[in-house]
Amino acid sequence: MDDSDPQPVKIDALDRRILAALQADAAQSLDEIAKSVGSSKTPVWNRIRKMREAGIIGAQTVILDAEALGFEACFFVLIRTSSHEAAWQAQFLRAVKDRPEVQEAHRLAGDIDYILKVRVKNARAYDAFYQALISEVNVHNVTALLSMEEIKSTTALPL
Repeated sequence: MDDSDPQPVKIDALDRRILAALQADAAQSLDEIAKSVGSSKTPVWNRIRKMREAGIIGAQTVILDAEALGFEACFFVLIRTSSHEAAWQAQFLRAVKDRPEVQEAHRLAGDIDYILKVRVKNARAYDAFYQALISEVNVHNVTALLSMEEIKSTTALPL
């Protein structure tokens, strides 16, 4: 194994309980986390620090209520392309990353090349997003699916 390869981090049951507590509410105090996982503050803090350094724990953010902020429309955008050259892909990735409406973007196996999760205020805002995207990148086919109801949404992993 090359020395530059990252070593996999081994996590135990206590680490998993700490991660579950953080996923549930990362704003809780270190005392609250330690109590909920059956440990004391110092070992919990050391484990959290090690998992951050290892990249297991990433950025801590706040989850906002999109609808309460007026972003009532969620579209899943299916994109097919006839171009798979590196230059096209770089241009597409740049366009997608530069658009704040895009919450998620995935490259897929199968008939659809990419799927985007796009959150906007309404259909008119989606059309503005769509027009901007196709002016930046040539795509073969775009299909937009409006989510009628969000049944489940989570960022939590099944630890």
